[in-house]
Amino acid sequence: MTKKTEYSLFDDVCGFVDEAARHMDLHPGLLNQIKQCNSIYKFNFPLRNDDGTYETLTGYRIQHSHHKLPVKGGIRYSEHVNEDEVKGLAALMTYKCALVNIPFGGAKGGVRMDPLKYNANQLERITRRYTSELIKKKFIGPAIDVPAPDYGTGAREMAWIVDTFEAFNPELINAKGCVTGKPLSQHGIEGRNEATGMGVYIGIREAVGVEEDMKELGLTTGLKGKNIIIQGFGNVGYHSALYLREAGAKIVGVAEWNGGIWDEAGIDVKSLKEYQTKNKGFKGYSRGEFIKESKELLIYPCDILVPAALENQITKENASKIQAKIVGEAANGPVTQEASNILLENGVMVIPDMYLNAGGVTVSYFEWLKNLSRVSFGKLEKRYDMEKYRKLMSTIENATGESFTDDEKEGLISGASERDLVISGLEDTMVAAYHSMNKTRKDKNIKSLRTAGFILALERIAISYTDLGIFP
Repeated sequence: MTKKTEYSLFDDVCGFVDEAARHMDLHPGLLNQIKQCNSIYKFNFPLRNDDGTYETLTGYRIQHSHHKLPVKGGIRYSEHVNEDEVKGLAALMTYKCALVNIPFGGAKGGVRMDPLKYNANQLERITRRYTSELIKKKFIGPAIDVPAPDYGTGAREMAWIVDTFEAFNPELINAKGCVTGKPLSQHGIEGRNEATGMGVYIGIREAVGVEEDMKELGLTTGLKGKNIIIQGFGNVGYHSALYLREAGAKIVGVAEWNGGIWDEAGIDVKSLKEYQTKNKGFKGYSRGEFIKESKELLIYPCDILVPAALENQITKENASKIQAKIVGEAANGPVTQEASNILLENGVMVIPDMYLNAGGVTVSYFEWLKNLSRVSFGKLEKRYDMEKYRKLMSTIENATGESFTDDEKEGLISGASERDLVISGLEDTMVAAYHSMNKTRKDKNIKSLRTAGFILALERIAISYTDLGIFP
């Protein structure tokens, strides 16, 4: 009997890199350097439980690429965390940052545990101990390695991390920049919470706006009327669904780990989220059909499928059954390399994770810049802009003899808030990256947006090494 080969996210990412490299002229030594992880830190630490018992937890922090510093990547709390998964996610961060032109190397971290089994006091002890382990080995710092939230963590954990880091580094004026995704009270940034989901929306919007590409798929341009299924209804999945629905799309299916909802008439995203928060799931929701085996929703009919949960969801086993015309990878690594090839052969457009979920790291970059400058975006110019617009409106009123209403004045005079500026920067980044990636796909005469994305990323990473004279 042939032993089943265990899935490896890192090997999958390296496979995507090798495929892109076939269309390039890269020095073999440089390609090997780009693919490998620069630093791997695995450690074990004890946790004393409230009843006096002890257990040992395993933590990881992996820095994939030092071609730019600091490195950047989230911290996840999950019982599925292992070295290969963290390596793969760290590698994806490298290529993601390069693709969207964010000046970070890639990293990732995690603790192998089920966060739902621990109370807030235990989670705080775990997070602070994890942070102190990183500090000991200089695996965290605003100029070295800047973590962020990921699966199983959020703003609360980031607040514990920055507080611990500041306690160890009281003299460091830029200490707040050691981590992003913090609460606003800890110098976080407006718009970070919804950034990844908004980036997913913008990326899909740009994809469906290209007429020749949609014609090839047999779809009309624009989001209006498109049927969409979302897998995963956490922060990313919820905000993706919310913005896509507001743009005119119809959310017909939502899948979670403990069941899903199917409703061809369309799902009220906010109502479903409120029900999920209150009832810890979708079972009993008054509208639509409850789907016990929620993974089956991946193969239900729709125009766009958005896997926004975990990696390894669309594999060679179910790829040929996918009925969507577009798969938008909101999660990291939800489509395996084998499955990606099957989807391409079947004429399905795959918008790759390395691009589509880059909204989080883009706004994290803005938060990091804010922490280094110690000035909120818009703080210096907002009042100046408001006064300038007020004078302009007064001039128009005097010239025309007409008066603006109070509501019109409020809407036209108000200067850009921090959130306005952050969302503007996010949109500019996502729009430019998509069209660069799509242009590369067409220039190289290849089918895969993913391969095109890796080509762009590899070109930019290679320049960093060659400009240093390390490789010819």
